[in-house]
This record gives sequence, C-alpha cells and structure tokens, in this order.
Amino acid sequence: MRFFISFLLTVCFLFSCTNASEEDLINIENPEVITYVEHIKPIIDNNCIICHGNPPASGASISLTTYDEVVSAINSNELIDRISRQPGEAGAMPLGGPRLPQHLIDLMIQWEEEGFVNE
Repeated sequence: MRFFISFLLTVCFLFSCTNASEEDLINIENPEVITYVEHIKPIIDNNCIICHGNPPASGASISLTTYDEVVSAINSNELIDRISRQPGEAGAMPLGGPRLPQHLIDLMIQWEEEGFVNE
C-alpha cells in the first residue's frame, strides 16, 4: 500500500512540475544577454529539479542545482541533447513529461553560445 501511495504521489508530482503553458512562451523574444540567475535557473527549477535535485532522485544520475553542474551538463552535450529529443524517444527529458518549448531550448543554447553568463 505504501508503494502505491508513493508511486501515485510521484506521478502526480512529475506531471505538475511546470507553471507555464507552451502558448505563454511561444511569442517571447530572447533577451539580449542570457544569464544563469535570471533565465536558465528558472527553467531548470521548473522542469528538472524534481529529479535532478541534490541528491538526484527517481533514477537521475546528476544534480542540476548549481551553476557549475548545469554548465558541466551542457558542456558534456548531455543536457541540450536530451531536452531536444522528441517525447517517447530514448533518453528524452523531462522524463515522462512534455518536451520543453523550443523557445526555452533555444534560450539555453544561446546562453551556451554567449559563454555561460552567471549574473
């Protein structure tokens, strides 16, 4: 019984991890300078931290709670690759959830191209 309740709570939690709809994000223009604190951390906090917290949960292998951890995940080509995969494709993230809107993926790519500005 405990397992069932834990499983049910985990499933509910996984599907309630975002507070923005894709429609709200489609027409947003990228800011001139992308920073970790203002732009990237909120994306990670709203979509990834449930599993990639400290310590990682639900079978996640890495934590994404700090600037250095996020930069490392992008530099290893894992983060951008996995959030860019289509739902149902092996390794697609967020696991079990909808694909991030392309606008947010593009924002993370731009942040990488601009040199990972922290603040």
